[in-house]
This record gives sequence, structure tokens and C-alpha cells, in this order.
Amino acid sequence: MTTLDSTVDYDVLIPNNVALASDARVRRGLERWHPGYIDWWMDMGPDGFQTSDVYLRTAVRVESKGADKWAVFDYVKMPDYRWGILLAPEDPDRKIPFGRHRGEPAWQEVPGEYRAMLRRLIVIQGDTEPASVEQQRFLGKTAPSLYDMRNLFQVNVEEGRHLWAMVYLLQKYFGRDGREEAGELLRRRSGSEDAPRMLGAFNEETPDWLSFFLFTFFTDRDGRMQLESLAQSGFDPLSRTCRFMLTEEAFHMFVGETGVTRIVQRTCEAMTAAGMDDPTDVEAVRALGVIDLPTIQKKVNLHYSLTLDLFGSELSTNSANFFNAGLKGRFREHRLEDDHRLHEATYGIPEPSNGGWSVALHPALNALNARLRDDFTDDCNLGVGRWNKTIRESGVDFEITLPHVAFHRQIGVYRDLHATPEGDLVSEDDWNRRRHEWLPDDADRAFIESLMKPEFRPGHYASWIAEPRIRINHKPGDFEWVKLAEA
Repeated sequence: MTTLDSTVDYDVLIPNNVALASDARVRRGLERWHPGYIDWWMDMGPDGFQTSDVYLRTAVRVESKGADKWAVFDYVKMPDYRWGILLAPEDPDRKIPFGRHRGEPAWQEVPGEYRAMLRRLIVIQGDTEPASVEQQRFLGKTAPSLYDMRNLFQVNVEEGRHLWAMVYLLQKYFGRDGREEAGELLRRRSGSEDAPRMLGAFNEETPDWLSFFLFTFFTDRDGRMQLESLAQSGFDPLSRTCRFMLTEEAFHMFVGETGVTRIVQRTCEAMTAAGMDDPTDVEAVRALGVIDLPTIQKKVNLHYSLTLDLFGSELSTNSANFFNAGLKGRFREHRLEDDHRLHEATYGIPEPSNGGWSVALHPALNALNARLRDDFTDDCNLGVGRWNKTIRESGVDFEITLPHVAFHRQIGVYRDLHATPEGDLVSEDDWNRRRHEWLPDDADRAFIESLMKPEFRPGHYASWIAEPRIRINHKPGDFEWVKLAEA
């Protein structure tokens, strides 16, 4: 059994707390993979800022005891960031919490009958991590402040570390197959025609900072839901890996939620200063140099619907098999009060009925994706509520909402439907004719792009986004978050 310490060994090429020094086979495999990773980072990581000093946090512990901090902050050039292998502390008495093996000791090695399923789960999770870095690689050039640039780069390096986390599991527990899969994770590219990333949303562009904030709000929240489900896994190394990844993932969602809040706040401030009370007068609001609220709503519609597709089909035999096998549980499985086997349980899914909607009951095992998606929506609504609180406090009459679950779906039971954000079913022709009302069109994208001018002076912010109320590590407002390298 792997010995695990809460502190991280940084006196080696690959920082870790899994006693890598005593595992020669895996250490050699990871050391061979390391140069390819650095080549990938230099090729596909943040473009134009690899030699800049960035005020980044680096994990030094996997748990906090007393006054000890789990991470430290310092200036680091991103290619020199100490990516490593970090697993949460091991519980020797841990039991499998769900499925047919519920109550049995958690597995420390891969069960032979579940080898293929487990490898697929790890590869899919691993593929999302470098994909988001690739999608965001050009955003630094249009950063609205050094503070936001720093946060982007923190998200990027931690997504890179999460790739390392999955590659360790592949190389440690899956032999030659795992090494080959680790190589493929570096070969695929977001948006590539020949070797795209595995999930559709990770092949979309992230062309502007509003898109980035919504990506980190919605898509990183999906990542959190998936990690929470995998953290319940009966395969203990995967569980421990995901438990620590969740510690880092929380910051990514913070970046998204506060980023949108600051955009909304700045728009409302500009409207109030100009004596405007009609948020739907798009051209007048845009003339103030801010992003109008209806366009933000369109972008919410887009990113929310794209993220829903990441959960897969609402009814899924694969998800039932993963659960039965004890490989992937539900969101916060340990808090749920049922038999954790679900053989007789049902779950409701909205389906079209007589021109409206009704809830149809399905076996809960087959509807696990739908349940996780609903948990995701509930969690998203908490953040949306905070955006709306900012709008209300400004006195502007507008409310951001999440669209109906059937809106703009490409995967699952709703993919052949044409639903408005309110859930009204319309013809394909009507939907295509009106889609510009609900989703960003070329004019919306062009306007947002026109605002994406960099602001690299310490303590200054672009005109379309407010200054943050809370800064990282309590630094002052004029702190130099990124020391830009001389051209």
C-alpha cells in the first residue's frame, strides 16, 4: 500500500506525496512523460507570457492542521511551476460507499473486471484538463487587469496539475495501456479536426473574457460535480486524487462567479451614472463602454446549455454500470439517505407532453446523469442569485435566469427538440428565425471583442469590469500580480 504524507516532497523532479522515490517503474515513466508535457505547455499554454513572473499559489500540503497553510504564494514563471502528484490523506478503514460492493473495503488496486471502465473514467477526466488550457491560451493578451491575468494563469497551471494527477493514476495502475493513454492526452488538441478533445464543449473557443468567466462558472462547476462523484469511488487512489483536486477547483469557480459579478456591477454602475433605467436599450448601454445585461443573458444561455451536454445523455446504461460497480457515485453520495444501491428507486425527468411538460419516472440507476445535472443546476442557481442581488441593489430592473433544460441541447433526450429558454416548444424554422434573441450572434460577439483591450497597469481595470472587492492573499489594490517580461 502506498505511504502518503500530508506534506509534499519538492526536492525531486516531480513533486509528490506518494513516495514516488520508492516506486522506480512509475517514477521512470513519469520522468519520460515530463519533457513531452513541458513541450505541450510551451506550445499550447498561455501564449506570450511564459517568461513573465506570476504571483501563483503552489500546494505544499494536502491538508491543513492548525495554523499551517496548504499552499504558499510566490512569483513563478509558469514553465517552472512545480506540477506534482498530490493525493488526499488515506483512510485505512474506508469502505466502498455505494453499488453492489457497498460496505466492502475500498480497493487499493484496480479490480480486474472493472479495469476498462475505470480507465475510461480517468482518461475522460484527464482529457478535460489540458483542453481548457488550450481553449484559454490567448486570453492573457486581452486581460482587463493584471489581477485577472494572474487568476487566469492560476487556473491554467492548476488544470495542468490536474492532468498530472490523472496521468499518475494511468501510469501507476494501468501499465502499458496507461502509458499509451498518457501520451494521447498530450497528442489531442482542443478544436483539432484530426485529434480533437473527447468532449464537445472542450473543442469550443473561449474568445473573450466574458466567455472565460462563464466557462469557469459553468464548465468548471461541471468539473466539480464530476470530481465530487469520482471522489466517492471505491477505487481509493482515484477518490483521494479527486478529493485534493476539489480543493484547487474551488478557486476556479470563484474566478467565474466573481468575474461575472464584477461585469454586471460595472454595467449597472455605468447605467446609474448615465441616468439610464432601461437595460434593454442595448445600443445605448453599449455606448457607455460596458456589456449590456441582455447580451450577458445570451451568453449565460449559451454556456449553460453547452455545459449541460457534458453530463451526457439523461438516461445512460454506462452511468448505471459505473455506479453498480462502485466506480463513480452521486454528488455528495455520503450525505444522501437511501440504500445507495438504487435497485428499486426512480427519478423524474421532464419530457414533452401535450404541448407542455410532465415529469416521467425512470429507474434511478439509468437516470444518474439527469440527477447530477439537476444537482449542477441547483448549484448554479445559487451563483445566479448572487448576480441578481448585485443588479437589484443597483436599482436596475433586470433578472438573469438559466434557460430551460431542453434549450439548445445537442446530446440526450432533448437533442431533437426546439425549445425556447422558457421551455416552449417551437418548430425548427421558428427556432432558427429567433435564435438571435436567445444566443449571441455575430454582432454581439463583435461588440464584446471590441471591448477586449488589455489593461496592464497595476491597480487599473478595463472600463467594462469593476475592481474586485476581495483580492488574492489580501494584497493591496496596486499589487503587481504579473511582472510582464520585457519585449
